[in-house]
Amino acid sequence: MRPIILAACIFSGLASQAQQTIPLTVEQIMQDPAWIGTSPSRPRWPANSERLYFDWNPVRAVSDSLYMIDPRKPAPERVSTVSQKEIIWDDAVTYNKQRTAGVFSREGDVFYFTQKPFRVVRITETVDIESNPAFSYTDTRVVYQRNQQLYAWDIQTGSTRQLIQFQTGEANERQAKPSTEEEWLKKDQLSYMQVLKERADKSKAAEEARRAAQSKPLRKISIGDQTLQDPAASPDGRFITYRLVKQAAAKTTIVPAYVTESGYTTDIPARTKVGSPLRSTTFYLYDSVRDTVWKLATDSLPGIYDIPAYMSDYPKAVSDKKEKKPRETMVYGREWNASGTKLLLDIRAQDNKDRWLVLWDTASRQLSLVERQHDDAWIGGPAASQGSFGWINETNLWYLSEYSGYSHLYTYDVVQTKSKALTGSDYEVQQAQLSIDKKNFYLTTNKVHPGEKHFYRMSVDGKTTVQLTKSEGAHQVYLSPDEQWMAVLYSGMVQPWELYLQKTADALAGKAPLQITNLAMTDSFKKYQWQKPELTTIVARDGKRVYARIYQPTDPKPNAPLVFFVHGAGYLQNAHKWWSSYFREFMFNNLLAQKGYYVVDMDYRGSAGYGGNWRTGIYRHMGGKDLTDHIDAIEYMRHQYKVDTGRVGIYGGSYGGFITLMALFTSPGTFKAGAALRPVTDWANYNHGYTANILNEPQTDSIAYRKSSPIYYASGLQDHLLMCHGMVDVNVHYQDVVKLSQRLIELGKDNWELAPYPMEDHAFVEPSSWTDEYRRILKLFETILKKDR
Repeated sequence: MRPIILAACIFSGLASQAQQTIPLTVEQIMQDPAWIGTSPSRPRWPANSERLYFDWNPVRAVSDSLYMIDPRKPAPERVSTVSQKEIIWDDAVTYNKQRTAGVFSREGDVFYFTQKPFRVVRITETVDIESNPAFSYTDTRVVYQRNQQLYAWDIQTGSTRQLIQFQTGEANERQAKPSTEEEWLKKDQLSYMQVLKERADKSKAAEEARRAAQSKPLRKISIGDQTLQDPAASPDGRFITYRLVKQAAAKTTIVPAYVTESGYTTDIPARTKVGSPLRSTTFYLYDSVRDTVWKLATDSLPGIYDIPAYMSDYPKAVSDKKEKKPRETMVYGREWNASGTKLLLDIRAQDNKDRWLVLWDTASRQLSLVERQHDDAWIGGPAASQGSFGWINETNLWYLSEYSGYSHLYTYDVVQTKSKALTGSDYEVQQAQLSIDKKNFYLTTNKVHPGEKHFYRMSVDGKTTVQLTKSEGAHQVYLSPDEQWMAVLYSGMVQPWELYLQKTADALAGKAPLQITNLAMTDSFKKYQWQKPELTTIVARDGKRVYARIYQPTDPKPNAPLVFFVHGAGYLQNAHKWWSSYFREFMFNNLLAQKGYYVVDMDYRGSAGYGGNWRTGIYRHMGGKDLTDHIDAIEYMRHQYKVDTGRVGIYGGSYGGFITLMALFTSPGTFKAGAALRPVTDWANYNHGYTANILNEPQTDSIAYRKSSPIYYASGLQDHLLMCHGMVDVNVHYQDVVKLSQRLIELGKDNWELAPYPMEDHAFVEPSSWTDEYRRILKLFETILKKDR
């Protein structure tokens, strides 16, 4: 099963375990992460639910190994390479309606198995790759793909037949039509040549008899020069759905690698840039009974002709448009009801400002709207993820939507055409899954606290809800295929992830889980008195409360310096109560606290976990509210902790590096020193999927890019700047920091430095690189923020 949640559990901090404060060093905390300990990862179940498997490295080998435990006698055992090949992973299986049988693909072949008695049948064994098997024809056949064609294997007879033939170019199913002269000559010959006529009649009769005895000819569908995607059969086998993609001619970037084994510079092919031409997609449905192809027409969707709100800033561009055209769309997901009579489609506008859930009825061949979700900024959050909708029964479906401003769970009655909200208020349902018996949902929410995530079971009518996890922290829960067991990865704020196991029934009864692993922290790591930061809220200038973690100096003194750590990704959460993915920065913040600094780590505007308005608070102006949230925190820290507002520093990577640049360039004098790591300096250089949501496209919304790109504000630099960047970064390209460097040179700035890392990508790998980078950051803060003190 895929992970269903992150939720809360069992540990408290480690401060009580440490007897004394041992001085931290950059060399210590930036060494190979194995010094911290070894956490288990990727818990997963086989289809029969008999064992739990997970990756682990308790012996500190070169890489993790696969381990296994029996839920009835949980003692981890290492799994041999040979045994691994025999495991049928549940997350790779598609089951029939009764879950008595399943299908899966492995190493390019397709397999079928029954549960009782357990029996595996190999359906294919070819040099071609067969994939995506699923049950169809009311569970009597297995449909799979080979070379972008669909085949059906009959479970009873073992026979296989091709269902359809997709072919490139134009279909040529008929011979060229004879000319009028040829038609006349043929007719004339048959009118007086008796033998010719008799032979022609016999030949015609034989051909008719042969065709009558033949099975229905294979339907050929031309896809021209387009690319075929995701062909699949309906549950009853009548319909085949597929997408055709028209690729766009978009220029891609390259990233030079200078340090190579060959000694020659190597070009690494990379991504396109935001605003590059996008591919177009069209959704089709083939009806084998009527032998017709239906093309999804989206021009009747409500709002499809709407002009984006931001275009009001460009009235001339709007007036210059000669005609109104529907916006480009794509089918993001599809789900049939069990009988194959109705198809639920998740359709997204290409500009991502609309999401339509629509139903296609096979009898009426009509589309009907379930919900339109619109956002002038962009559709996103947990509700926009894959697997956020499905069928409860033939006439009722469920879906996640951010319609209320927060991701919540809804049901929809197809007959009464009515939606019902099962959850609500100012928290998020972050994941949802329908139980096997269709009587309950398993949910992940942060209802208790934005910094906690808990696991629940809710009845399908929403009337009864049981919280299965209760302690502070976070869980990642993986249900067994039969839903009898819960594998749980748990962590606390200063406790790395450990693996737990319990029966679902015991969790419903409020019992605690059983701990399976206990090696996430080494004795060396436990020696240090890791500070559990204070989790609080800071009121921003617009009255919004911003969640933040505050590290206090080991020996607090008046007028202490203050440093901000800015998390990356933008849409990410770090002011929470579980072990952070920024574990190096957690340790570095502890080091700074030992040296007398206050450190603030904020979930600024745009961060995850706080609903749609918070996520889109940076729309068309990155470096706006996300930056002022940090600036507003300075006054809070002055009032609450008496920090010296003349000694404030800031650092962060990726989006955090971008905010650092905007802080020094647009608010000179506020931050005396900043370390911008792998920063975006010009958003026009970044990728489309991330950037176009927030800033639209540079060619249509230049105002947003001008307001949001640090390179335009470089003249504002008056404080001390350190930039660090990997030279083979295929995410935020090294080109970004090179362009900014040239700009700073042209402006005559001399209070900056650049540290390049020739062999590092966006996420550093080598401990030597991490060590060098954070030595420089520490030196910057110690030199500038403690100057004359």
